[in-house]
Amino acid sequence: MSIAKRHSSNSLVSGVAVPPSDRDVGNVVGMTVVLADDHPVVRSGLRAVLEEAGLELVAEAVDAGEVRRKILAYKPDVLVLDLSMPGGSCLRMIPDLLRISPATVIVILTMHDEPALARDALLAGARGFVLKEAADSELVDAILAASGGDGYVDARLGARIAAKPAVGGRSPDGLTSRELEVLRLIAAGYTNTEIGNHMCLAQRTVEAHRGHIQRKLGRASRADLVAYARKHLLFP
Repeated sequence: MSIAKRHSSNSLVSGVAVPPSDRDVGNVVGMTVVLADDHPVVRSGLRAVLEEAGLELVAEAVDAGEVRRKILAYKPDVLVLDLSMPGGSCLRMIPDLLRISPATVIVILTMHDEPALARDALLAGARGFVLKEAADSELVDAILAASGGDGYVDARLGARIAAKPAVGGRSPDGLTSRELEVLRLIAAGYTNTEIGNHMCLAQRTVEAHRGHIQRKLGRASRADLVAYARKHLLFP
């Protein structure tokens, strides 16, 4: 499984491509983690990845009931959660887990690559969504981004979510279809340069679209734009 293999490709942290060697892993050293996955081989590989990054693995869980018990007992900084485990819906558990331990950051690690599932997980309160086929460094990047207050979605899923048409075909607050696409990519964590590359636009044009969006919505910061996108279900 590729999650346990080291490779040198770049990954996205808040939409910025960062080579693994340049990641500020010092920000995650000492963080406590509960790892929830029902496959022993997967847990073994992930355990090595997390420990190599300096994270403190305090407990492992193999079913939904055990996840709840371990979160209650340890109140970890991070929960790495597989959505497909025995004992009930892990997706439906997310709000309950956050009530038990509000400070815990939940990062989903799953084999399922459906954009709708990523959207539902993040709406439920997860901060990150990583595919198991990703490089192991991407999981650490997701933890780093999520623990720093940013959302993290696998880049391929982020692009597919960004391409999602507006709800009911409507353009909220007078945004054009091009502005909606730019807004979705901003919410997915893409930089202006990456948005330009994705949409085949000059960076100056992207900046102009972003300015129009900010004026139309009356929102200046990236956080405000992300909040708007989530409220209107343009992005998880």
